[in-house]
Formats: sequence, C-alpha cells, structure tokens
Amino acid sequence: MPYVNIKITREGATPEQKARLIKGATDLLVDVLGKNPTTTFVVIDEVEMEHWGIGGLPVEEYRRQAAR
Repeated sequence: MPYVNIKITREGATPEQKARLIKGATDLLVDVLGKNPTTTFVVIDEVEMEHWGIGGLPVEEYRRQAAR
C-alpha cells in the first residue's frame, strides 16, 4: 500500500495539474515497482511560501536572489 506525499508551495496549482501529479506518481509506482494503483495513495500538501525555505532562506528571497 504505497503512500506518496507531494509538497508544493501554494501558488495556484490547478485541479488539472494536481490530477496529473496524482496520476503520474501512481503510474510511476505501477511501472517501476509493480504496485497496485487501487491501493496507492497520493496526497498533495500545499504549503504557504513563508513556511518554506531553501538554502537557509525563505523561498521568496531565494527566488529573488536566483533571478539576479
């Protein structure tokens, strides 16, 4: 019974994009590990940007610096 947890920043992923993530993760487990798709759970957590950090910086600051 595989469980996949996908975490993304809350920036407006559409329902269609989320459905593609769920299908893609499920298909990957079926293809690579032979898992049963009917018992594969995929959860998408949307995290506020101020609760996410990269390289010691809040994600928004990290992105500003990376864009320079």
